[in-house]
Formats: sequence, structure tokens, C-alpha cells
Amino acid sequence: MYPDLKLYIDGRWRKTARDLPVVNPATEEEIGRLPHADLQDLEDAVDAAKKGFEIWGRTAPRERSNIIMRAATIMRERQEAIARSITAEHGKPLRQARLEVIRGAEFFEWDAGEAMRTYGRVIPAPQGHSFTVHHQPIGVVAAFSPWNFPMSQPARKIAGALASGCSIILKAAEETPAGAIHIVRAFEDAGLPPGVLNLVFGTPSEISDFLIPQDAVRLVAFTGSTNVGRHLTTLASEHMTPVLMELGGHAPVIVCEDADVEKAAINGAERKMRNAGQVCTSPTRFFVHDGIYESYVEKFVERAAATKVGNGMDDGVEMGPLANDRRIPALSELVEDACTKGAELRTGGTRLGNKGYFFQCTVLANVPESARIMQEEPFGPVAIINSVGSLDEAIEKANSVPYGLAGYAFTNRADYIDRLIDRVEVGNLSINTLPLVA
Repeated sequence: MYPDLKLYIDGRWRKTARDLPVVNPATEEEIGRLPHADLQDLEDAVDAAKKGFEIWGRTAPRERSNIIMRAATIMRERQEAIARSITAEHGKPLRQARLEVIRGAEFFEWDAGEAMRTYGRVIPAPQGHSFTVHHQPIGVVAAFSPWNFPMSQPARKIAGALASGCSIILKAAEETPAGAIHIVRAFEDAGLPPGVLNLVFGTPSEISDFLIPQDAVRLVAFTGSTNVGRHLTTLASEHMTPVLMELGGHAPVIVCEDADVEKAAINGAERKMRNAGQVCTSPTRFFVHDGIYESYVEKFVERAAATKVGNGMDDGVEMGPLANDRRIPALSELVEDACTKGAELRTGGTRLGNKGYFFQCTVLANVPESARIMQEEPFGPVAIINSVGSLDEAIEKANSVPYGLAGYAFTNRADYIDRLIDRVEVGNLSINTLPLVA
């Protein structure tokens, strides 16, 4: 069920002298040994990516697209094996893992189409002159993907790089390596030339400190915490290397007085517990009009408390464990701090059982602004529900944190929707829906 874990460099799989365990977070049992790259492995990866770029950057867009599409088809065919690997190493319910595999394949299919549409443009010019814009692949990409989506997050990085004609060195998450390994296997079987896609694991700081300063690396792509993203951006700036960053979130949900209370509450609770809340776009700070506040909290708590928590391989499980043991004390400290400062714990708040990294679905009500959790992303199944007196107050509170990845709102009033679109400071705003993620 679980793949043999190896590095992939220059079209070949390799082991290393040093490896560390990969643990099933539901059982705390070792399920594999992950090799960690040493300096020679990283040097080999850079050399391979340079050679791979010379080939891939000159490969016709149609051929690039065909290889990517073949790989996506292979991933779809292997959906069940990939999904079971993801559930084993991450803990998410198998049904959600299956959806993640399809979502990852969709990224490749979309970008395979985009590979055919890297159009340039003609700029108006004086008589006798011609100004044209041609888009060229930037070169070797150093990419870093997180553990919360073992398949779809590496897919985002790889799909964009390969579709545009770049080669890539991916440092995937050590806690959840199987998704990336399955992607590489699919591309290997699809006929991708050696060196175009390279996969390494190891000590994150050692790998980033080596890769980012390399002259051959022309772009750094990272998804993860704001603190790490800030560090990598600083390191890249010292070498004038551009970056693509997707960092933390602390998404607000604004529930107006005219909203369907039951629908909004149930939708909010289900989405909050998706992937055990370990999603950068997870709804976390709920600002509910005081006229419907208690009714909303009651419905939300009822649905959250009814969530079936357990091993993701078991039938009917809606939420699996946290991905690693570090998350349990981190969440416990945030909940305790909030309660100490006056928050009401309406449900949950503690670890479940003594085996596996399970944490209760947790709802905090009337949380004061002084609580750490109002500014710090919990990245777990913890919801904050506070009352507000008006839409203006809700928008002000929604915008009060230094995050702007995603936001949500529930209302049926057109004037409210206009104000939300104009004033809520987020990159993605969903109205009357909390889209599921994979």
C-alpha cells in the first residue's frame, strides 16, 4: 500500500546513507523510511536540472502538453493506490484523499492546456520598427511543498513549471512524501526526459540554504508558513532570485443578519473540520451578527460535535488526526490562552485518546482580541465565533490581521455583497459558499 521511499535525481531513484521514519498519524506506527539528501545529492540535482532545462526548454509546447496529459491520466488510473498512501501518511479520510488525487490530476490537465497558450503580443511601434513580446521559460525552479496536501500541493508546483518549459527540483514534505513520489512515478512512465523533474527530501533549512543561492536556480516557489516564507524570500533577495509565495491565512467568515442561519452554520462547521482544519484557506474567525449569534453558535457547535473523528481508512470518518505530534501542544496552548483571557469553550479543546494525533473539533465563542488565536493561525480544527453589531464592524475585524489569502461571507443583500467585495481585503472572497478543498 505504501511506496518505497527514494530520492529521484536525473531520471534515477536513489537511497541515501541517512534516513528517518515516516509515521502514520492515526496509529503512530512507522510506515516507511525516508532517505535524506546529502550535499552530493543536492549538487547532482542541480546539475541534472540544468541539463534537463536545456532539453525541456526547447521541447515544443505540444509535446510538453502531451507528456503532462499522459502523466495526469496515469495518476487518475492509480487513484486508489495514491489515495491510500496519502491517508496512511497524512491521516485524512480516504474519501478526501481520493478527491485530492483527482484535484492534483486536474492541475496537470489545466496547465497542460496552458502550455499551448503562452501567447506573446505585438506592441504598437513607430514606422520601421517592430516591438514583440515573447514568453520564455525562466529556467530551473527550486520548489518547496507543504505536508497538508501531499498530492495536490506538489502538483501545483510541478504542473506550472513543466508546462512553461522549466525544469524543477522539488523539496516535498518529509512527513508526507508519498504523494510527490507517485507524481514522479507517473511522469517517469509518461516519458519525461531525465533531469526535468527531480525530487529530494531532507533537512529543510539545509536544502533551501543550498538550492536558493545556486546560479542555476532562477525561481523559488514555496507554500508554507509566513515565517519560513519570509526567511526564504530574504535569502532569495540576496541573490536577486524571484519568488512565488503562498503563505499563511486566518480566513474570516462574515455572517450577516439576513443569512440562512442553519445553512451557514452547518456549512461553516463542515468546512472548518475539513482536513482537520489544516488548510491555509480554512475558515477560522467567524463574525456573526448579534441578532442571530446564539442560534448560529448552537447550530455550529451541534454539527462540529457530531463530526466523526478517527482513522481515515475507516468507513464514515469525517476528520482524521492532525498530521504530526507538534500540532497537539500548539493547539492546546492557543485554546488555553483564549480561555484564560475570557473565551467560552463551547465544545472540544483537548486531545482525543492517547494514541494517534487526534484533536477534538473545537469551538471558542466570545474570544477577546487579546487572545493569541485572534492573530495567530491555529492550523487545526478550531473555530472562533464572535458577535458583531453591523457589517461595517465585521469588515473591520475581518481586516484586522496581517493575512489576506481568503475570506467568506453569507448574505442575500446585493448592497452587502457590493460592500464586501469592495472592502474585505482578501485575494479570494466566496459569497454564500465555503468551497470544499482537496
